[in-house]
Amino acid sequence: MPDWLLPLLVPAAAALAAGLLVAAFLLARRRRGGVGEALAMLAGRLEALAATQERLAAATADRLRAQERLIADRLDEAAARTQAQAARIHERLAVIDSARANIEALGAQVGTLERILGDKQARGAFGEVQLRELVEDRLPPGGFAWQHVLSNGTRCDCLIRLPHPPGPIVVDSKFPLEAWNALRAAAEAERPAAARRFAADVRRHVEAIAAKYVLPGETAEGALMFVPSEAICAALHAEHPALVAEAARRGVWIVSPNTMWAVLTTMRGLMRDLRLKAEAHRIRVEVDRLMEELGRLDRRVAALRGHFAQMQQDVAEIETTSRKIARRGQAIQLVELPEDAPPPARAAG
Repeated sequence: MPDWLLPLLVPAAAALAAGLLVAAFLLARRRRGGVGEALAMLAGRLEALAATQERLAAATADRLRAQERLIADRLDEAAARTQAQAARIHERLAVIDSARANIEALGAQVGTLERILGDKQARGAFGEVQLRELVEDRLPPGGFAWQHVLSNGTRCDCLIRLPHPPGPIVVDSKFPLEAWNALRAAAEAERPAAARRFAADVRRHVEAIAAKYVLPGETAEGALMFVPSEAICAALHAEHPALVAEAARRGVWIVSPNTMWAVLTTMRGLMRDLRLKAEAHRIRVEVDRLMEELGRLDRRVAALRGHFAQMQQDVAEIETTSRKIARRGQAIQLVELPEDAPPPARAAG
């Protein structure tokens, strides 16, 4: 029962009970003949009933006002919650609109990508762009060449310049995707034929790479077939392992962007080791030249030491002669000769 219904039922029940009492009292007094007393008593009862009804009406009004205030507060709270929920719903709708816009943009990009992959020249350019980013990120500038022309007149997408062995390695980025798209779009009954067509196209591409890009004495004994999709490369290895093994026997290794990254990292380490060996050889040559110069310096210092020793000996002999000359001069000064005396004989030495 609602809380507001009880205050309304209480006065009605009280009035009904009072009426029943008055009716019973009148019946009793009528039997006894005391109508006046009954009327007086009835008037008193009615006055008391009126007062009680007034009090009940006042209490009912208070209860109704309290219920109205309570209902108003609850309505305000409900309105506030509704507004907050509406605000959250608007925020979520904004997020959903943004996500929908992103999905539409992504769908447009996917459509553009499908058009690119559907066109053979655009697909080749797309694979070459991926390959270019990988190669230029991992290898030094002098370690590769784009659109290099081999001795047989064939222009390759990329030539990685490794020393012999193994020699320069050619990377081809023009993977055939028509058969793959047909295989993906084929119905269940048409999938075996589509799979055979896909394997045949890949086999022809492997044969072309082996014939054009594997040149004994000029390139390495193998070449790389770059597949610009991890899903296609995984499908090749999982569903056509015999084809992958046949390509390896022909010297064509199938690589995806991730495996190409690992291969380029290994090649980068090999090139760095070769550069270190070349620099070590240059250092060895310079050290040998330095040792030759040190030997030449030792010989010249020894010659200078000999010249210095000879100079010391000559100076000592000169000093000895000077001392002898000084003694002879003193002796000559001490000799007193007569005026007619003959000159003394010249001493030898």
